[in-house]
Amino acid sequence: MTYILAIDQGTTSSRAILFDQDLKPQAQAQQEFGQIFPKSGWVEHDPEEIWQSTLDVCTEVGLDQVAAIGITNQRETTVIWDRHTGHAIFNAIVWQDRRTGEYCDSLRDEWQEKIADKTGLLLDSYFSATKVNWILDHVEGARTRADAGDLLFGTIDSFLIWRMTGGASHVTDATNAARTMLYNIHDGCWDNALLELFGIPESMMPQVLDSAADFGTTTIFDRPIPITGVAGDQQAATVGQACFRPGMMKSTYGTGCFALMNTGDTPVKSNNRLLTTIAYQLNGKPTYALEGSIFIAGAVVQWLRDGIQIIENAAETTDMALAANPEEQVYFIPAFTGLGAPYWRADVRGALFGLTRNTGRAEIAKAALESVAFQTRDLWDAMQKDGATSASVRVDGGMANSDWTMQNLADILGVDVDRPTVTETTAMGAAYLAGLFIGHYPEPDEFAKSWALDRRFSPEMPASDAAARVAGWNDAIARLTN
Repeated sequence: MTYILAIDQGTTSSRAILFDQDLKPQAQAQQEFGQIFPKSGWVEHDPEEIWQSTLDVCTEVGLDQVAAIGITNQRETTVIWDRHTGHAIFNAIVWQDRRTGEYCDSLRDEWQEKIADKTGLLLDSYFSATKVNWILDHVEGARTRADAGDLLFGTIDSFLIWRMTGGASHVTDATNAARTMLYNIHDGCWDNALLELFGIPESMMPQVLDSAADFGTTTIFDRPIPITGVAGDQQAATVGQACFRPGMMKSTYGTGCFALMNTGDTPVKSNNRLLTTIAYQLNGKPTYALEGSIFIAGAVVQWLRDGIQIIENAAETTDMALAANPEEQVYFIPAFTGLGAPYWRADVRGALFGLTRNTGRAEIAKAALESVAFQTRDLWDAMQKDGATSASVRVDGGMANSDWTMQNLADILGVDVDRPTVTETTAMGAAYLAGLFIGHYPEPDEFAKSWALDRRFSPEMPASDAAARVAGWNDAIARLTN
């Protein structure tokens, strides 16, 4: 049995990748699933579609020689299911969903600082707690069933593991727990005061384990396979990028963009509206990180394709950006479900600034790609103010494969952008954690030596030009948010 199976259950697709003994991908399968938008700012998924797509991709890559399974998942997305049947009582409410924004506002004066002190998070509808509260309040009979111990809560990892183990394991790992706004990252436990605040019985909560641990054994395939690694997608990417030393930083470009900087044993409280979170937890010891979260990155390209249909596939955007009129400076703020860090404005929506009669498809596509760099610059500036000193950033995710986008990112940040030879670092991180637990892969320090650079993008744009473009972005943000 020579492979580790990584299940990467993301926001728009489920993927399965087989990694060999050298952590090189050998087979993979991917399946998109539906996005449900009931109202403006609301985003849901069908849990059964997530489950079926996960089964399909696992079957497609083959499981004959799999020694263990690692799972990485879209974080914060919330599922509540019946402990007796395993069926969800409502659609999964996705991390992007903003329906509880007003509820968060009503709690802010009294609870903002308390929540930040306990969880490292800002009081925001991004996280799981208010989503759980909303489902319990809006599904008939849900609170009564929850109080009776008949309902379970989990992020997507928990839901998948419950199904895969036939209900034997109701578990999660510390990185996912840290994203619920219910977990005390200092004491390492569910916080009773927060459970009470949001009206969530403790009986609903999963057991919290290390990121490399015994999460149970799946019984749904031809033979038993242990599940031994779990991490939220951004933390898994941090592991896959071998960011094990304090000060190291990675930025992942998937549906959203998430920049994490390792802060070591110390949870650093941000003064610039970043999040304090757990990067990974091994042998009962958490390693902390500062994180900046952007809600829309790769999803803006998906919107160009599926929303306004000006492209047929993502690859077209690079040629369009190259063909765009350089005299046209269009700013695209893709706040489809609000703005994340460092603004945290659930109430704003997307906008285009600087349109002229000469603006066309190419200019809009270019502005969409540029929005990723500008939003990352916002995070970078906040991290610098919080004491970050890194001279480079490691990148991964689908958009990292675009040379144009990464060069533009280096120009706007003014630092080196390092792309590894394997950009599937999220799945690799999950596979590494699973293999680490069973002795299949080496300890972190040794694993870090295997990280290999594919290409370094160094700034080429004159600093004055970059500063002018950033100033234009800041002006557009100010117009939208004031």
